[in-house]
Formats: sequence, C-alpha cells, structure tokens
Amino acid sequence: ARRAPTPPAVAAERVPRHEPAPVAPSAAPGGAMGTPLRRVLLLGEGNFSFSAALCGAQGTHVVATCYESEEEAAGRGGAARSIRRLRDSGAEVVFSVDCTKLEEHFLPGEREFDRIYFNFPHCGRKAGVVKNRQLLAHFFHSCTEVLAQEGEIHVALCNGQGGTPADQPRREWHNSWQIVAVAAGAGFILSDVHPFKAENIDGYKSTGYRSQDKSFCVEGALNHIFTRSTAPLCSTPMSCKTQLGSQKVSFQVPQVLVDKINRGFLEVNSSHPVRTIKEKLSAGLSQAFPLHNISSCLPLLHQGHPDGVCHSNIFWITLSPGEAPSTEEMSQELADTALFSHFGQDTHENVQEGCPVPKQFYLRPSLLPHAQAIIKKRAFSPGTLQVLSGPVFRKCRITPHSLPVFHEMLMVLAVSRGTENSCIQMLVDNIQTTMNSLHQGVSGVKPSISLQEAAGLGAELNDLAAFEQQLGEIQHFLCVGTEPDPSGSCVGVIRTAPEESKSHELVVISASLNLDLLAMLLCGISDWRMLWTLDRRFLRQFPEGELRLFKSFSLYPPSYEHHVSFWLPDGEEFDEVAFHTLARRVSAETVVSIQLRDNFQQPGTGRRSLCYRVTFQSCDRALGCQEAAEMQLHFREKIQQQLGVTLR
Repeated sequence: ARRAPTPPAVAAERVPRHEPAPVAPSAAPGGAMGTPLRRVLLLGEGNFSFSAALCGAQGTHVVATCYESEEEAAGRGGAARSIRRLRDSGAEVVFSVDCTKLEEHFLPGEREFDRIYFNFPHCGRKAGVVKNRQLLAHFFHSCTEVLAQEGEIHVALCNGQGGTPADQPRREWHNSWQIVAVAAGAGFILSDVHPFKAENIDGYKSTGYRSQDKSFCVEGALNHIFTRSTAPLCSTPMSCKTQLGSQKVSFQVPQVLVDKINRGFLEVNSSHPVRTIKEKLSAGLSQAFPLHNISSCLPLLHQGHPDGVCHSNIFWITLSPGEAPSTEEMSQELADTALFSHFGQDTHENVQEGCPVPKQFYLRPSLLPHAQAIIKKRAFSPGTLQVLSGPVFRKCRITPHSLPVFHEMLMVLAVSRGTENSCIQMLVDNIQTTMNSLHQGVSGVKPSISLQEAAGLGAELNDLAAFEQQLGEIQHFLCVGTEPDPSGSCVGVIRTAPEESKSHELVVISASLNLDLLAMLLCGISDWRMLWTLDRRFLRQFPEGELRLFKSFSLYPPSYEHHVSFWLPDGEEFDEVAFHTLARRVSAETVVSIQLRDNFQQPGTGRRSLCYRVTFQSCDRALGCQEAAEMQLHFREKIQQQLGVTLR
C-alpha cells in the first residue's frame, strides 16, 4: 500500500488532512448540538454485520441497504440480529436497493450522503472481471447523484481485484477490475487506499461467496477511497488585458494557457509554494546584498521579431482590433530593452537604423528584457541586487521537466570588474543556505546546489537549457540535486556582461531561477501540472509561509496509450514543437508523453511517414477511457487541419 497499514480499517483509518474525518464506530451515539449529522450509506450488505459495527458512531446517521428482499436477507446467518441492532440504534434499513440506480431509491432531499460504503461488490456466482467492471461503472455513475460534494466513496476489494500497485501481488491489468479507470469515467479519483482489516471490525463476518451464505477470504483486501474530481477545463475563449507601452490592450489567451494566465501565485495573499520559495530566497539574499524588489507590473507582451529564438518556441499573440500601440511608442520601448539577448541587440540596431518595427506581439518568454531596460537606463545602484519575478511562457516539447509556463526569479547585480566571480559564488552560497533552511521543514528532501559549465552537463540538461542559450551566452548553469538524484536538475542560469558605459568598470551579473522547478524538487512534486491544479486540496497542504512534502490526492491515475501515424508534406520540415503544443491544447494538458515509434521513408517516392505513441494521463482530475479516446480523435483531426499532414 502507499502508506503504512493502520488498523482498524473502520475505526482508525488514515486519510489525508484535507479529507473529512473517518467515522468512528467506537464513539457514543448522538452528535453535538447544532452539528448536522453525517449521513452514511452502506450498499450490498450481506448479513449487515459491517453496518451494525458503524451504527453507534457519534453524529452519524446510518442507512444500511442490500439488494435482496427483507425475507431473503434475514435468512442469512446473523442478519436478523444485526438488523434489529441497526433499527434499535435509529439507523435506517432498506431492502431491494439497486446500487446502479441509487437516485430512484432516495428522494432529492435525502440524497446528500457524506460517505458511501460498498464492500466486496460482485455480480454474483461466477461473473468474470468484465461484468464486475460494468457493475462498478454503473455504481460510480449512480453515486454522482447521491454523494455530497465533499463526500467519499469507500470500496473494499479482495486482494488483486483493484489492479493498482497497492495490490500485492498485482494482477495483470486486463485481468483486474481496473477500479481507478472505471471510477474516473464517472468523475472520481482515488484519494487513499489502505488494508481492509476485518479482524478489527467488531462482529464483522464476510458472506455471499458465489451468491451463497458462505464466507470468503478477505486476507490482503484493500479499502479504496474515492472523491470527486474537479471538472474538465472549460474550452471557452478567454481575453486578457495588459499594459503595453502607455496603454492597456487586450488579447485572446492561447487555449493551452487559459487556466494559467493571471493566477496570482506571487501576490501578497498567496500561499502557493512558488511564492513561499520566492519570498524566502529574497529574505536570504537581503542578508548578503542590498536588495530592491521590482514591484511594478511588468507587461506580459513584447513586440517585435525575436532574433536567435526559434519562432516555434514563442506564443504569438494577435491584439484585439484597433488596440495596437503606435510604431513610435513601441520603437522607443524596444530600444530600451537590449543588453544580453540576441533578439534585443538585433531589435535595437533596427530601431537605430530607422527600420520599420513589425507589429508582431508575443507573450514574454523571459524577464531578461525588463532587466535590460533597468540597466540601459542605469536605474540601479552598483552592488544592489535588483530582483524581478513573474510568469514566463515558452512553447516546448512534452517532457517531465519542460514547462510551457513557469515563474522566473531574475536577479541582476552590477559589480566592479574583477570581483564578479567572488560575487557569483556569494550569490550561489546564499541560495544554498536558504535552500538548506527550507528543506528542514520538508522531511526527506535535502537539496544541494552546484555551478556547472554547459559542456559538463548531460544531454537532457543541455536540452532543458536550450531556450536560455537562445537568449544569450551563459557562463554557468545552476543545478539542484536531491537524493536519490544527486547529479541534479538545471533550475537556473547565470550570465555576465560588461555594463554599457565608456569606463567599462562594472560587470553586470544576472541569475535566473525557475521557481516552479525548485518547488517541485523541495516539495516532492513529480508532475509540474500539479502546481497549476484548480483543485483546492493542493493549496490546503501549504499553509502560508510553510513548505511541506506534498501528498497526492489522486493516486495511481490511469494512463491510456494511443498511436497516430501520418505522411509529411513534401519538402517541408516537420515542426515537432508545434505538434506537441497542439497535443497540449487539444488534451487540456493531459498528454504526458509523446514518443516517436517509427520514421519511415517510402522507397522510390521519398515520402516520409512518422508514427508516434501518445500517452494520456491526468495528475489531478479524473480522466476516463472514453474521454481520452475522444481527445485522440480530436487530436488526429487537428494535426491534419493545422499541420498539413496526411493521416494514415
């Protein structure tokens, strides 16, 4: 199981801190005055021994049901005694209840159950895995009508049936009940799983083996706890307003960024771990350097034609009609932003030579141009650390550590020539000290920061830093290592350049940090998409100013593999970044992997065909098999329409 067994399964089961407290059968009946009763529904009871163990829980109203008639149910050993106990305690006992049609058995005002139990569901006799999957599918869909918004569904299965890694030994996928995938089809996620300890439940006895009054083996059985998932992302187009030059403009947000624009993670009232890390780093750096936080609102949009940066890595934007700033106004703004980057220098030269500035706009891929503007205007004091922070946007391939949007923290420092190396080391040492202090509150994760030359990095790390290399020459990469991967992941870069003045006595150091990657490494978050989840259970784990080891509220999310193959247009290079970006958009970021499986060139004609494996998986919400299949069909349509390929 994912966490250590904690018996008993009913009386002392462990759930994440964000979930409701479990029902305690040992508690005395009756709730606190004014406190609403917790409504608990039990389905498929055989001899009612499990529900009888729950009926004395404080503040709980039990509704125990079974599929059979009262006459049939009472004939099972011990059932009549349990039914009397339930009724004497004030519980409801209902017979002939079909778990796949729950809304038919309860009036609208009686449907809000806080917890639903279904122990060892089975179609009866020798029904195979397919029929039992269908039973679970109909059951979960029926639960959507009667479960409270913050409610839980508890399903106990015999060892191996569920098909999750918690089963030991684990069955082959096709031979399991695939409970997580089945529940996902109805909008539920697996939030916890732990052993079902029958021996710790007072009076409990299993019954119903092959539809008979016989017990069955529950050794190694697991209790699966499901909760409601957040709804799929709405595909409604979204407009955003931002400052561009001296005027406000609006633009349509790229669909893949609709849930990521203006989220306010770095705002004062935010408790997001990204802000916590930024604030802690700033506080630590202020102990070593005079520090100035640039608090002014930095524009999201840039204008121009970035030289040196691959166009497929840019989110190009079209402004709303009639809102483009004047050429003169934007020319002056672009002339102010040139120091480190190739595209900054190229634009600056074009402005000076009087070349027309193209009215193309794009979401900022870096905060570097804003730092360049500060240095260009000499709006800084030597020795003072200038700190800028905000989200940046870059189209990229789908890999675990390639983020299309992340929060950049950019530090700029002008120092005397000859002292830059010692200042860089001081900067890195201070970051290391701050990271060490942060890790103390995050058990089990100890980071180590190192400076590495580009030539010393592995192929994967060089690929991660490829975009930064497009922005200008890099002197050092900042890498953070954590056990069991001490080699480290690249989380930032350091650049140096002479300050533009006649004396050339100053050298400007710029250090860029990816705050999102730092948050993932420190908090044990394996999937960058979790940082952007709309599920409130994420932020509940991070009280303001405190970092903790993240505990996922969606365990063992199902994945679905599909394949797509197509002929490329004759004589054209295939834009793989555009292919990956289209997959992100169509799937609402549920594609986690795209792998090239075949690259075929037809003899004689020379035509090229590519075949990719596309894997769908969500880290925070329910993703069912049917939804993934529909996304795949939509993806096939879009790549044909927008990339000009011919499907095979």
